[in-house]
Amino acid sequence: MQPTERPIPRFIADTTQEGIPHGRFAERLRDEFVKAIGALEDLPAGVEAPAQLDWFPERAWGGRVWVPCSTLTESEEGRLELFGHVSYVQPPEGEPSGFAAKADFTDVLAADNPDWRIDLNDDVIGRWRGENGRGGAVTLVWGRPLVRGAVGATAVLENETVDQELISQDRFTLIALDALEGYGDEVFMEVKLWSRRADELASETLYA
Repeated sequence: MQPTERPIPRFIADTTQEGIPHGRFAERLRDEFVKAIGALEDLPAGVEAPAQLDWFPERAWGGRVWVPCSTLTESEEGRLELFGHVSYVQPPEGEPSGFAAKADFTDVLAADNPDWRIDLNDDVIGRWRGENGRGGAVTLVWGRPLVRGAVGATAVLENETVDQELISQDRFTLIALDALEGYGDEVFMEVKLWSRRADELASETLYA
């Protein structure tokens, strides 16, 4: 085949191996996430992380394993969603190490937006550099389908699938390039949901 005009990396992340964390390891991850919540300077008063967080399937990229999470909580200003991720290094043999966490919050909730079809969160976790100044943002995306029948999620750049994962317990995690630069107009990721018959059920950008 002839060379492509856009040699971008596709399927850059390891597929999930362990699924949604549970048990003592989930408690270990929660401890790290709670520390990140405590470091938020503008967090409204009265916020506490619930004992059980909603963890999403892990994905590995760049030498680290990334585990997103989210949870609803109450504050003196009303109901909020806490969201973010914990990452760590997992050697072939031995225990995880090098834990790092990032947290944020929002008062824009899926429950208040009945027109949403996907509830998405995202964070840029790295950078891809191509030739002649071209590049893109390596982006961790996690979410929930808000439509019935979704079994898989994909990350798409101009109709080209660059990552995909099965949906587990109504949750999915993707890692793919977003906001390509140097290819004319910027190209942004779309997240699509699919039925068991490969029918497209929903599509959202990270900028909706």
